[in-house]
Amino acid sequence: MGLPIVQGSIERRIFLVRGCRVMLDRTLAALYGVPTGEMNRAVKRNIERFPADFMFRLTATEWEDLKCQIGISRWGGDRRALPCAFTEHGVAMLSSVLKSPKAIEVNIAIIRTFARLRDTLALHKELASKLEELEHHIMAHDAEIKSIFDAIRELTTPPKDPPRKIGFSP
Repeated sequence: MGLPIVQGSIERRIFLVRGCRVMLDRTLAALYGVPTGEMNRAVKRNIERFPADFMFRLTATEWEDLKCQIGISRWGGDRRALPCAFTEHGVAMLSSVLKSPKAIEVNIAIIRTFARLRDTLALHKELASKLEELEHHIMAHDAEIKSIFDAIRELTTPPKDPPRKIGFSP
């Protein structure tokens, strides 16, 4: 049984592994409405379409770290093999392997989600850059304002020694 196609639910199922945003085979199979083993067999039959930058198998350490990140102790049953992770390009390639109308619909939703995440990330980088630039300007202004306040304090502070009187004293 497949998962409902909701943008937010897809976003929560995209993880960062080896510096790539990926989705796990089990999640993709659920979205496509096929058993994980069936999807993985289709991928193996077409393995030339899935180079290492499209799909890779997680290491045991990566899998344990990801389970901690997801917050699960078990992955819903026994698995003999470690899960496969599909990058955005791997997900796009799955549409050529799984040709059902549901697969096409799900694929479009997933690709749109990846694209939106990429746009959001670019926007955040741009905002961070502008914020850093603004911070540098403020720091420069802070130094100038501090020197102005120091000059005002110097002018408004009475002198330490009383001024010497001019003239004769009786």
